[in-house]
Amino acid sequence: MTLAADATTDFPDATDLGFLLHKHPDRVQTFGLSVGSATVFYPEADSRSTCAAIILDIDPVELGRTQPRYSSSEFALGRYVNDRPYAGASLLAVALSRLFKQAIAGTCKARPELADRALDLTITVPAMPCRGGSELAEELFGPLGWNVEARPLPFDEKIPSWGDSVYVDLTLTGSFTVSSALKHLYVLLPVLDDVKHYWVGADEADKLVRAAGEWLAGHPRMELITERYLKHRRDLVASVVDRLVPDSQPQHPSRRDPNLAERRATAVIAELKSLGAKSVVDLGCGEGRLLREMFSENKFETIVGVDVSARALASAERRLGLDDLPDRQRTRVQLFQSSATYRDARLKGFDAVVLMEVIEHVEMDRLPALERSVFREARPMHVVLTTPNSEYNALYDGVADGQFRHPDHRFEFTRAQFRDWATNVAERDGYAVRYESIGPVDEALGSPTQMAVFTREEKA
Repeated sequence: MTLAADATTDFPDATDLGFLLHKHPDRVQTFGLSVGSATVFYPEADSRSTCAAIILDIDPVELGRTQPRYSSSEFALGRYVNDRPYAGASLLAVALSRLFKQAIAGTCKARPELADRALDLTITVPAMPCRGGSELAEELFGPLGWNVEARPLPFDEKIPSWGDSVYVDLTLTGSFTVSSALKHLYVLLPVLDDVKHYWVGADEADKLVRAAGEWLAGHPRMELITERYLKHRRDLVASVVDRLVPDSQPQHPSRRDPNLAERRATAVIAELKSLGAKSVVDLGCGEGRLLREMFSENKFETIVGVDVSARALASAERRLGLDDLPDRQRTRVQLFQSSATYRDARLKGFDAVVLMEVIEHVEMDRLPALERSVFREARPMHVVLTTPNSEYNALYDGVADGQFRHPDHRFEFTRAQFRDWATNVAERDGYAVRYESIGPVDEALGSPTQMAVFTREEKA
């Protein structure tokens, strides 16, 4: 990670960054960590621009010893062979708190007048796990005043057909005090990753309040931040909300206007309940957001999450807290690895299959395989399917004509194209289909998300 400061009228000598970080620009300093070491040095240091770099050297054996227990989704050497030494996340956040404790606290004994001055800062993390898509980085850092560039990194540069990985090259620019900038990183880096390499207890709730108490209550993604930072410990999340939200305010962050992802989940849950579905497959479940919403509804007796990514399934398991559930509740949920385009006998016999924002990630020439596996092989009573409406993209800033809403989308249907496709599938495979809109409706362009609800037609 690098942190660069440019000189300004209020901060004419950029090398004063060394006073704020309590690390001399002429030295290379290495510090011990519980899982390895961290080195701080300055690739550039002059009055106009100064850059501090942090490099972590992680010992995988020591890292493995920090894990409180094995996860059921973990392969035998998973705690020793993983991405932790190579990507920014909770390890980097902990290193920042260890290396720059005084800077985070906003103290500078040598030059106390500097601590409250904002600098023009540029922060780069070249490999940052971002579970939720590159747009999540904008959703987390943008409301705090940062300009955010999160460039998705491909799985393999030589095989572009594999698509993007969960990692981004993250660059943040903005004018902040060093203390504020480091606090933002300390809180939000592990939130982007949705992983912490150590046990989370009540002291973590205290740390979150100390680091983010000034801005967290007003952040539009407060719920996601608190849940991920506290590893989805509901008791700890509730304690933080109670401390940060005044008694005169709503006592739960979801009282704010829901974003589009939340509206989608709400619409799908409502549809499943109206259909009377008791056993549901979330096909392409990702990190388990919809699974968690279904799990909170006792009407759903059997819930199955399926995804092609083992990493996403591991995140879903953590989000649901499956290891901590009593056996009776644990048996309601199953997670397994598969693909929407594969025939899989385990998908048969369910009341409903959900494909929420899935088909647009499938190559167009693979859609027939998805149709076969879902509508002819699994053949549930109902299929609830959502996908973006490409016409609505004209209302989004930054989405040019012909561009897709997300870099991993392989196509995006217009409303007419979606209805043609869904009608053909329904007629061929013996389903009736109806259409719903999700999100604000523009008179000319429709809604941002379109939903089709398929119901199997029983032969007389």
